[in-house]
Amino acid sequence: MMQEDLLQFIWQYNLYRPGNLKTTDGKTLQVVQPGSLNRDSGPDFSMARIRIDHMTLIGNIELHVRSSDWLRHHHDHDPAYRKVILHVVYQHDLHLLPGDVPILELKEHIPFEVLYRYTNLIQTTAVLPCASRLQVVPHIVRSSWLSRMLVERWEGRLNQWEQELQAASGDWQSLLYWRMAASFGFKVNTNPFLLLARSLPIRIILQQNQLFQTEALLFGQAGFLGGSFMDEYPIALQKEYQYLRKKYGLEPIDLSLWKFLRMRPANFPTIRLAQFACLLRKSPTLFSSISNHEPVQRINRYLSVEASAYWNHHYRFDELQKRSFVKKMGPETSNAIIINTIAPIRFLYAHSHHDNPGYEAALALLEALPSEVNRITRMWDENGWQAGNASQSQALIELYNNYCCRKRCLDCAVGLHIIKSGPDK
Repeated sequence: MMQEDLLQFIWQYNLYRPGNLKTTDGKTLQVVQPGSLNRDSGPDFSMARIRIDHMTLIGNIELHVRSSDWLRHHHDHDPAYRKVILHVVYQHDLHLLPGDVPILELKEHIPFEVLYRYTNLIQTTAVLPCASRLQVVPHIVRSSWLSRMLVERWEGRLNQWEQELQAASGDWQSLLYWRMAASFGFKVNTNPFLLLARSLPIRIILQQNQLFQTEALLFGQAGFLGGSFMDEYPIALQKEYQYLRKKYGLEPIDLSLWKFLRMRPANFPTIRLAQFACLLRKSPTLFSSISNHEPVQRINRYLSVEASAYWNHHYRFDELQKRSFVKKMGPETSNAIIINTIAPIRFLYAHSHHDNPGYEAALALLEALPSEVNRITRMWDENGWQAGNASQSQALIELYNNYCCRKRCLDCAVGLHIIKSGPDK
């Protein structure tokens, strides 16, 4: 079944046989320029150039699956369609149309192979619609499209994070603090970490002189210091937080927001909070390292933090663990924070300041890191597209989530090449 978006695609990329075109009233038609696709309201293509017999026409072109769609869409009463120079249809099913707009029926001019390859992509049950044809895609098509995917992935965060920047009154350090807190939540506890950071301004954190005070603020604001304790450490934290809470007029978030179930103990929010406290004390000027384009090795050193000594023996307050070890943040965790938070923040900062070197520095961070290993990257790898670094893995994740899953093959350069290419290409 022909769809209008497919017909637009065929027209836009000239995927029909251009010879012997005639209008439905028998006039010879030559397409000089198909026009520019219009994604807003109004005719589908603008600034097209065609020749009917010996007359050259410049203007808009409208496409429909059937010619009767012109009436069904009420174009006959819409002034925006009065300058249409050609009505392109897949099937001409209504011979008495108002007005004098020439009609081209394209059905017999579309090669069977184009429809066959498109149908295979759209109707396949494979997780990757183009899996069986990926090897026909040239390297230049792949590399340029993956570069586009990475930019789209970052731009997808621009609106949300720009709104957060406005909420932070344009303070980049606060934005980084909020997003770093969210990254320490690792999806499961992203929201409570973000709520915690928003409830505890970074200026208050920076006013403290000791790690212990930072821990008291974080654990207290997180709601973990509201009960009674047996160990000296949480008792001391509780006492310190009560003082700081009154001093700064703080109100903790709801303790029930935090999740522990089905998590590795090393990812418990208590451990991540202790590590986050260490990061805030160790690197109070972390944002300067981002805006100054520092390399990934130095940023990784900033992120190489460990929870304070109490957590060598605990995962929760008052619960002594059997085996003792230092709760240090590993390189995979550090890399994930750089990939999902620091590099996009660097991109956003460069975008806001029209800083091309900053954009390149953001890209350099990802290119210096190994590819992520997850369900999506393994799937691409199994089909012959290996990600060489984190830049490519991020692009492949974006491609899969926003194009492959949604069967947006007509909007994808990979899908375009596959539909256009012959069986041996």
